[in-house]
Amino acid sequence: MSGKSLEGRKALVTGGARGIGAAIAQALARSGASIMIGDILEETGKATAAELAKAGVKTGFVQLDVTKDPQWEGAVAATVATLGGYDILINNAGIEITSLISDVKAEDAQRMCEVNIVGTVLGMKHAFRAMRPGGAAGNGGTIVNIASVAATIAFPSIAVYSGTKSAVDRMTRIGAMEAGKLGYGVRVNCIYPGLIPTDMGMQLANDIVKVGLAPDVNAAVGSVVEQTPLGRLAEVGDIGDAAVFLCSNEARFITGIGLPVDGGMGM
Repeated sequence: MSGKSLEGRKALVTGGARGIGAAIAQALARSGASIMIGDILEETGKATAAELAKAGVKTGFVQLDVTKDPQWEGAVAATVATLGGYDILINNAGIEITSLISDVKAEDAQRMCEVNIVGTVLGMKHAFRAMRPGGAAGNGGTIVNIASVAATIAFPSIAVYSGTKSAVDRMTRIGAMEAGKLGYGVRVNCIYPGLIPTDMGMQLANDIVKVGLAPDVNAAVGSVVEQTPLGRLAEVGDIGDAAVFLCSNEARFITGIGLPVDGGMGM
């Protein structure tokens, strides 16, 4: 792909303040896209946007709780107004709360469903409405939902999280079918990242130790590496590059897929 394969594109990245979201935002920006960071973390989100702006990227920040319809409406309107359009959604915002099934708390399960499932489908809803003909942007576009390798393997202590990411996969495929059949001009795909040593990833490693599935963090991480044919953890840049590809014209005939970026862990 060319270095500016997304020149002129306008992207909203949810959960874009840090971690995978920030890395995807940076990768899209390097490829020529303008970026709106959407997050509940206002200070961190504004700082991430400011870093992008230093590199000459047209950017902004919008407060976004992905579980709330009105906040999605505001985020889309802010993206169109600030960037001059809207044709990429990176549906990245998500949470993981570790628990053995025998210890699951209802409120934790409900919260993961709200953020990971409801948040994702609301993102698709408002992207479709804005990107389809007659919408606020109206030129079609691409949606990349962030699922997880957890949607493809049986990994202990993350049953509910795995279920929500499996739901992201199913919603991606149905969204792609609806968008195609209804002539929206929107491609919808998802990515299955492997374990990444972000704050969330390392918290999972610590939690695995707490529930008695590993003697220490090094052993927890080592067990993941052992299950990964390429012999390492994923890096945020791996996910960013995959997102750029799925948003680019090189992927113009790809929709409704789940792309593993997991070093082979989920094969």
